[in-house]
Amino acid sequence: MSDPQATATAYQVFGGAEGIRTLVDRFYDLMDLDEAAAGIRALHPQSLDGSRQKLFEYLSYWLGGPETYVEKNGHPRMRARHMPFAIGESERDQWLHCMQQAVSETLPAGEVRDKFWEAVVGLADHMRNR
Repeated sequence: MSDPQATATAYQVFGGAEGIRTLVDRFYDLMDLDEAAAGIRALHPQSLDGSRQKLFEYLSYWLGGPETYVEKNGHPRMRARHMPFAIGESERDQWLHCMQQAVSETLPAGEVRDKFWEAVVGLADHMRNR
């Protein structure tokens, strides 16, 4: 018998749209409420609705789900999209602090989550421009 997770995308393993939405909402709730994330929160608009939607669409695409992000925005070019914002080690660490807590609270433990987390850390570090 084959392991269904061996052929499933991370998007599917994490619960599809519902799972990714839960992750993204928890992430932004933490960013909005945790004083330790005040610096990264200040880089976002007052309303986080647009940010929530973009991250949801991006992560859905990145994890093997619908390509809505690319259809709306073109190639992700994440570093270029983040260049207007001053992102140093502190901002990266604040972002990762919120994302790590959201990941640990909302995504199922296991190899897929571990690989996702490694990729997220690399992506967050790549966003540094200061």
